[in-house]
Amino acid sequence: MMRKHYLDNLRTIVILSLFPVHTFMIWNNFGTKFYVWGGENKLLSSFIVIVNPWFMPLLFVIAGMCARYSLTKRTTKAFINERFHKLLIPFISGILLFIPIQTLYARKFFYGYTGGLLENYKYFFTHFTDLSGYDGGFTPGHLWFILFLLIISLVSLPIIKHIPYKEVYYKLEKINIFGMILLFIPVWLMYYIGNFGGFSLGKYFILYLLGYYYFSNEKNIGKMTENKHVILGLFGLFQSVLVLVYYQYSYYGDLFVNFVGWLGILSAIIIGELCLNRENQVTAYFKKASFPIYILHQTILVSVGYYSFILADHIILQIGIILCGSFILNFIFYEIISKIPIIKRAIGVC
Repeated sequence: MMRKHYLDNLRTIVILSLFPVHTFMIWNNFGTKFYVWGGENKLLSSFIVIVNPWFMPLLFVIAGMCARYSLTKRTTKAFINERFHKLLIPFISGILLFIPIQTLYARKFFYGYTGGLLENYKYFFTHFTDLSGYDGGFTPGHLWFILFLLIISLVSLPIIKHIPYKEVYYKLEKINIFGMILLFIPVWLMYYIGNFGGFSLGKYFILYLLGYYYFSNEKNIGKMTENKHVILGLFGLFQSVLVLVYYQYSYYGDLFVNFVGWLGILSAIIIGELCLNRENQVTAYFKKASFPIYILHQTILVSVGYYSFILADHIILQIGIILCGSFILNFIFYEIISKIPIIKRAIGVC
C-alpha cells in the first residue's frame, strides 16, 4: 500500500501549531491558568479557539487511519509490540524526565518555590491534586495524548477483530455528503464519556475508529474531495462564527464546537489529500522529528516562558521570546538527544 505522505505532513503541522497554541495558553481566558501565567488576553485566546476544536482530534483520526494501514502488514502481536515501544516507553520516559520540570516552574511562578529539581521530583510524585500540574503536583501534562492513544489503540483491537474492515467497507462508502457531515453527532455524544477536563476519551475513541473504518477508505476520501467547496465553505463559515461568538461571549457550547471540529477534520483531510501528499527533505525530517518534538516542546516552552517574564515586561517581547526561543531550543535538544542511543529510544526517535 502506497504511503500517504499527507498524513505525516498533517501530523507535523498539528504538532508545530502547538508552539503558538501553548504560548498563547499563557494568556488564556478559559477560566484556568497555565504553568506560567501572563493574565487574560481575549485576542490570544480567540486564536486558540480557531484551532482547538479540530487540531488534536485530527491526530486521533490520523492514528486510526495509520492503524488500518499498519494492521494490513503486521500481526496483532506485532502491532501491540509496536505500541509498547512507540507509546508506552516514551510516555513513562516523559513523565520521569520532563514533566516534573514543568511543575517546577509552576511552583516557582505561583508559589515562590526556591528549592531544587530533586526536591520537586519528590513533591511531584507524592502530591496528587487536580492533575493539571499547575500547583506542582503530579500530572501527565501534554503526554495525556500519548496515554489516550495507547489506551484507545489497545482497547479498539477486539472491536477491529470482531468487526472486520471488509464487513463495513461497502456500507460506509454509501454515505453521501449529508451523512458525512452528520457523522459529527456520534462524535459529539461520545464527548461526554470519559471526559477529563475537556479531554474526552470517548470522543477520541470514536474518532480513532472513524479513522480506521471511514477515512482509510479511498472512495470516502474521493467523495470528500469532490465536495470540497461545500465542506471547506461550511468550515470557513462556522469557524468564523465560532470565533466571533467566543470573542463576544467567551462561550460557544459543546454541540457547536464539536460540529466545527468535525468540519475542521474533514477540511484538513481534503487539503492534505489535495495539497500535502508529497515528500521532500524537509517533510522527511519532520516525519521523523515530530513525535519527539511533541514530547519535548511543552517542557522547554514553559521553561522559556518563566524566564521571558524576567527578561521582558511587554507582551509582544514575551511572546517573541517564548515562540522563537522554545522553537529553536526544541530542535537543538532534539538533535542532541537523537545522538544519544538510550534517550533516543526512550522518547521515540526512530
